[in-house]
Amino acid sequence: MSKIIQLIRENFPFSMSDQELCIGICYGCPKKLLEYIDMESTEWQQRLENGEVPSFQDVEKITKVSRKIFRILEKNNLVSGEESKKRSLG
Repeated sequence: MSKIIQLIRENFPFSMSDQELCIGICYGCPKKLLEYIDMESTEWQQRLENGEVPSFQDVEKITKVSRKIFRILEKNNLVSGEESKKRSLG
């Protein structure tokens, strides 16, 4: 789970401003999606620090959600394809 959180932090554009995120036609709302994945990864980071051990289903869920959000961000031209995909969540 720590590795997944690290990959999310490295590959998602959390530092982009609202103006950069909301240019042109959007497929999904990048701002809301980034807020969601930030909240999920931060929550899991805190849970790990408190000694909680995630189940396989927990890991699978955050991985699946991260992949979906990454693809939407890619459609919105906010992340670049192949290099990020290779390093990202699979």
